[in-house]
Amino acid sequence: MSESVNARAKVLVTGATGFIGRRLVAALAAEGIPARCLVRNSSVTFPPQVEVAQGDLLEANSLVAPLRGIETAYYLVHAMGGDRAGFDERDRKAAQNFVRAAEMQGVKRVIYLGGLGEESDQLSEHLASRLEVARVLQKGNFQTTYLRAAVIIGAGGASFEMIRYLVERLPVMVTPRWVSTRCQFIAVQDVIAYLVGCLKDERTAGQTYDIGGPELLSYREMMERFAEIEKKFIKIFPVPFLTPRLSSYWVWLITPVKPSISMPLIEGLGNEVICHDDAIRKILPILLTGYDEAVRTALEEEATSENLKVN
Repeated sequence: MSESVNARAKVLVTGATGFIGRRLVAALAAEGIPARCLVRNSSVTFPPQVEVAQGDLLEANSLVAPLRGIETAYYLVHAMGGDRAGFDERDRKAAQNFVRAAEMQGVKRVIYLGGLGEESDQLSEHLASRLEVARVLQKGNFQTTYLRAAVIIGAGGASFEMIRYLVERLPVMVTPRWVSTRCQFIAVQDVIAYLVGCLKDERTAGQTYDIGGPELLSYREMMERFAEIEKKFIKIFPVPFLTPRLSSYWVWLITPVKPSISMPLIEGLGNEVICHDDAIRKILPILLTGYDEAVRTALEEEATSENLKVN
């Protein structure tokens, strides 16, 4: 591996309180890489060696100080979890504000985690917005590493939680026909390994990579495999008349995943999302995690978290 001479310089993590961000911050801290976290709420707790900076990507002036002295920044922000109306405009504005502030402060590299999906496809609003953010970042006066992932399996992740609650609460389900569309999942620990690896290897600067796990599975197959792991019975009946909107509200009734999150995920099932190349494997040859192992790891993490809350 060709490790960048600046890999030990302080990096900024946006979206540091999210599903990916909090894991990335812990991984950087474990490797002794200095990190600064951009948060809207300064009361959030991070490892003691991690610096916290308060700011909001939708407030341009609040970004100048957090980006001061930063050479590399992770961009892990998207507006899917908030109000569905206008989330694409919020995503665009946040990215544009970030680019202006990063250019002002002389940021050299940005590492962005987006979604798999081609411009030629009929992308869901969510995937189209993630692609637009990538384009905004790539126009900045810095080198953008763009990682494209499909379904990420890990405790607390929206896709994982949706699958888990459907399997555990609904042994017989009527689902949209898109449930049979294939996608290339990736375990959250492998995503973190790629994010850290890209920081440490300067050959990834300015490049775009598809990242995925070792198997291609449909949502139906993932739910059936999940049920096998938990030793639960499920029966799935795909039908043609369930629209994404109806499906998302049905998911909301069964799971804690709210429609503003489930609807974009379900809409995204219209297209296959698979890796078209494995170029990153030649630079960062990490050992990829299989689906069953990824699910077991996530379930163990959630069980440990619940035990800590009880005790």
